[in-house]
Amino acid sequence: QVQLVESGGGLVQPGGSLRLSCAASGIIFSINAMGWYRQAPGKQRELVAAITSGGSTNYADSVKGRFTISRDNAKNTVYLQMNSLKPEDTAVYYCNADRIRTVVTVLYNYWGQGTQVTVSS
Repeated sequence: QVQLVESGGGLVQPGGSLRLSCAASGIIFSINAMGWYRQAPGKQRELVAAITSGGSTNYADSVKGRFTISRDNAKNTVYLQMNSLKPEDTAVYYCNADRIRTVVTVLYNYWGQGTQVTVSS
């Protein structure tokens, strides 16, 4: 069984930094795209950043220049380095993985449980 386990969230002051990690556990041969989404109270879930297995990246305009997504394919892990955090970055951050190839099947649009990021003084 595959699980996406996120870590690294917490409380940080404006201007601070956090690094989120998401590790996919289980017997996995490959994962196509991995990414981070976020959902603030009363708002829809939105894409923050995504990265393909080949390293191509995509960012929301609101985080360009502040956030960096990366991945370690050997560890089936994706990271999100968040710098210059703002109060409007406060949200639950969710890890997403698409086309997870396992021994018996391919999983699509798989989600982690979410990790809270709060930016406040």
